[in-house]
Amino acid sequence: MTQMHVEAEGTTRATPQVAWSLIADANTYAKWGPWDASGYQEPGVDSERGVGAIQWFRIGRKTSVEQTLEIEEDRRFVYTVIQGIPVRNYRAEVTVTPTAQGTHIRWAATWDKTLVGRIVQRKLRSFYPDMMAGLVAAADREDTSTSTVTPT
Repeated sequence: MTQMHVEAEGTTRATPQVAWSLIADANTYAKWGPWDASGYQEPGVDSERGVGAIQWFRIGRKTSVEQTLEIEEDRRFVYTVIQGIPVRNYRAEVTVTPTAQGTHIRWAATWDKTLVGRIVQRKLRSFYPDMMAGLVAAADREDTSTSTVTPT
């Protein structure tokens, strides 16, 4: 089946560790992103934020629930949606890459192409750049430097 895709990229002057600290902890998402509340429903295998962890994110009256699939500390985070977004086979990957200017962040997701999946894509095309802008701004506040955001 054909896949739908959405992504956003941003660059912060913050270190990869600063960016990672915001990405790797669901408890911080409501502080920097468009969510009203966020947290953990179940811990991961080795730690609260580890592989297998189930995290939740609420915007208004809608809550999405995600499960962590893979983590490479300070570099890569992969998760799937298990509830709250009406898509099949959703897989998102967040990568953190050091650059000469600080840190490049790429947040990308794919899911099965369905009628509802197309509607979700329209919403996520605006959501992802907003989310990235909030993440970059929060990382910059931690680092007190400037940054750029490039939605794709």
